[in-house]
Amino acid sequence: MTPPGMGGASGMPERSEASPAVSSCLTVLSKRADFLLAARARRQSAPAFTLQARRREEAPGGGIRIGFTCSKKVGNAVARNRAKRRLREIARAELPQHGRPGWDYVLIGRPDATATRPFEALRADLRRALDRLHADAP
Repeated sequence: MTPPGMGGASGMPERSEASPAVSSCLTVLSKRADFLLAARARRQSAPAFTLQARRREEAPGGGIRIGFTCSKKVGNAVARNRAKRRLREIARAELPQHGRPGWDYVLIGRPDATATRPFEALRADLRRALDRLHADAP
């Protein structure tokens, strides 16, 4: 017998119930050049992360792009991956409503704070950082 919410014989969740790691309106940055351009742009610090943001000139009407990074200062591989998972989830939850299309965002994890800060506080920090970044943006 298949438990409720599970697909057919494969035992995998049905496609409509599985949520993507990052929302479909967000594209993940993967090229070093994109991270370097974001590093030279605006930044906003929060207790658990630093947010870097830049407006893309080449595609002003494009979607939102997001990158995540955690250095070895954050901890071992387990701690870095946990911090990045939490950053991915707050980005998935908050950027579609509070981010701007045509912008690149990079979330940089901080030692101890990213992995231990309460999740709702992380979400509030991201909303506040986005509001501050876009307050003086044209």
